[in-house]
Amino acid sequence: MKTIILAGGMGTRLSEETSSRPKPMVEVAGWPILVHVMSIYAHYGHKDFVIACGYKSEVIKRYFNEIQILGSDFTIDLTTGEKTILQPHAFDWRVSCVFTGHDTMTGGRIKRLKDLIGNETFFVTYGDGVGNVDIEKLLKFHKSHGKLCTVTAVTPAGRFGSLKIEGGQVTEFAEKVDGQRTWINGGFFAFEPGMIDYISGDPMPLEDEPLTRLAEDGELMAFQHNGFWHPVDTLRDLNHLNALWASGKAPWRLPRWPF
Repeated sequence: MKTIILAGGMGTRLSEETSSRPKPMVEVAGWPILVHVMSIYAHYGHKDFVIACGYKSEVIKRYFNEIQILGSDFTIDLTTGEKTILQPHAFDWRVSCVFTGHDTMTGGRIKRLKDLIGNETFFVTYGDGVGNVDIEKLLKFHKSHGKLCTVTAVTPAGRFGSLKIEGGQVTEFAEKVDGQRTWINGGFFAFEPGMIDYISGDPMPLEDEPLTRLAEDGELMAFQHNGFWHPVDTLRDLNHLNALWASGKAPWRLPRWPF
């Protein structure tokens, strides 16, 4: 299965960190938050990634082109340029970096990847949020209900949109609420290829018409996650995740972690 990582936004609310790099490349514990997200999936054996790049895509492409060197000890002969890896890195991943447009919205980025996705079930998530989501339980739940889409629903303090859930099915998708604690869209989606037909093109956010229509059609189910989930939207969020890591209590760091 492929895991699509949406990593094309500008991250304007984190402008202190994103003037020179995309938000998913902002670092927690010295590693891009994007790599943290990918490590969650890799822990469960899902290591075939497609990164939907946009703003400053060259930063992401350069990073993964060089990650073998960045993540390993090596010797270099400065006369010949020959490199010898002394201790191979732990990233046994397959990573496709695809430019999906500078101004393309989240839904449009998925639609642009239609040919790469093919006819198989696929994951989608954001490149700027981590959680101790059980990816295998998510996939099992998705396969059990036979609908086009599963969204992982989480319950942080209310500053996000809400999901109305009845019997596991999302009956209403609203992107903004008045601040009460509620179930919200936490990303970590499982999709069938047929959901792409709900996306009209580049200007369409996934969180707008596509998910709203899927909910109306009874094709959107919720995998309810009661554990840790946290996005990186602001400098305060970034500092919080770095503090959790430094304390040795980062809930999203799973046993088979590559760093």
